[in-house]
Amino acid sequence: MFLVIRIRGRTGVKKGISDTLDMLRLNRISHAVLIDETDSYKGMLQKGKDYITWGEINTETLTKIISKRGRLVGDVHVTDEYLKENTDYKSIEELANALIKGEIKAQDVGMKPVFRFHPPRKGYKSIRKPITEGGDLGYRGEDINDLAIRMA
Repeated sequence: MFLVIRIRGRTGVKKGISDTLDMLRLNRISHAVLIDETDSYKGMLQKGKDYITWGEINTETLTKIISKRGRLVGDVHVTDEYLKENTDYKSIEELANALIKGEIKAQDVGMKPVFRFHPPRKGYKSIRKPITEGGDLGYRGEDINDLAIRMA
């Protein structure tokens, strides 16, 4: 499971790349989504690599993100009580495990698919350079967890 975060804005984005980011539901800066590791999604990530960053998210980080930034329809926080009453999951941690394993999607439990983050504490290194050149764009592997915690 990948966590994908949009880093750069809308100005000057080519139509094809803009459409790809819209399909990923990354319409604004600091929005994040969870996606599966399929070939079609990997192609979309490569197309938008100059505007996004992504990597493999772990259960601990996803649990923190859902508890802090997870929203239900109506802009209500996701809570353990809601999950116990309305789903098969007893806690946010169980839900996070199921999401990472790909057993369900966020929409299946009534959760919005997009997480709205704050800009990261201590800022970005560079939003114009890829990770390999000392910036923040592109694939970052496990380091996405650190960035997500700073943004949540």
